Amino acid sequence: MDIQLGELAAQLGVVLQGDPNVQISRVAQFADADAKSLVFLGNDQYRSALQQSHAGAVILSHNNADAAAIPILFSDNPYLTFARAAQLLHPPPPLRAGIHPSAVIDPSAVIDATAQIGALVVIEANVTIAARAFIGPGCVIENAVRIGADSRLIANVTLCTGTHIGARVLIHPGAVIGREGFGFARDGEEWVHIPQIGRTILGDDVEVGANTAIDRGTLGDTRIGNGVKLDNHIQIAHNVEIGDHTAIAGNCGIAGSTRIGRHCTIAGAVGIAGHLDIGDQVHFTGMTMVTHSIQQPGSYSSGIPVMPTAKWRRNVVRFKQLNDIMHRLKTIEKWIDVMKEIITRGKA
Repeated sequence: MDIQLGELAAQLGVVLQGDPNVQISRVAQFADADAKSLVFLGNDQYRSALQQSHAGAVILSHNNADAAAIPILFSDNPYLTFARAAQLLHPPPPLRAGIHPSAVIDPSAVIDATAQIGALVVIEANVTIAARAFIGPGCVIENAVRIGADSRLIANVTLCTGTHIGARVLIHPGAVIGREGFGFARDGEEWVHIPQIGRTILGDDVEVGANTAIDRGTLGDTRIGNGVKLDNHIQIAHNVEIGDHTAIAGNCGIAGSTRIGRHCTIAGAVGIAGHLDIGDQVHFTGMTMVTHSIQQPGSYSSGIPVMPTAKWRRNVVRFKQLNDIMHRLKTIEKWIDVMKEIITRGKA
């Protein structure tokens, strides 16, 4: 969409320096920008790239006011302002209310007249779909699912029985919400399946990445709080609870019955064991293995940074020797204490 820069500044609530009549139609990176593009400068190391760019306008902080000769949108948080500008300039396609003729829908389903149901969608009994929801092609909506207003299932999403989806939820292709959790009881050398009869409940403004799986509860519910953001390829097991506005990056795994607080960030490939309690404002860096509960806010790490293979192999060998080294060190410390005592007595 095209918008005058002055109007864009007003909608974003930022100060404009420059011609308000400049037409902006898209956001772009520095190298690809043209006269109708908006870029942002969030890091001083890209100042030279901005000066070489052909962008029509830039978002930056007052500290970088001298970095551009083009119109400027001043922001205390350029990245956030850029995100909001991108939402305005690149809105999702408008809904086309109605039901595709290839969709298969149980007569008991209640679908708001303003919702859009795409091709080859399957909607089972007692489903409720609220106003302006978008159900993309190939989605499967099982029994007694509820979908809130303005939510979007992009394509090939499966919502299993009893799942509740809040308002303005975005679910990307291949996600499976509310499947049976991984629950088995041992019977000798065999495993006996435990039926998972709880639900999965997603709050408002949740985003779920492609091929992410969220299991329903065994007896109670798996709960994802308001504003939670989930990347691609995440596994969330049964009865997990995730607090409001927590963000989790790709390839993470969270075992059953773990509770994660509000405003946490979990970087890629983090593994969190089951039945743990993680407090608010806890942040895990990439590859961290979490094996115990953590209540104190802060940043936590456990992954080993990359290093040359030969050095890594030597360090692994030494890691295996740590227990023996610890015992030898304790023996040496005891010997030193004895020698100190002998010396002290000798001086006396």
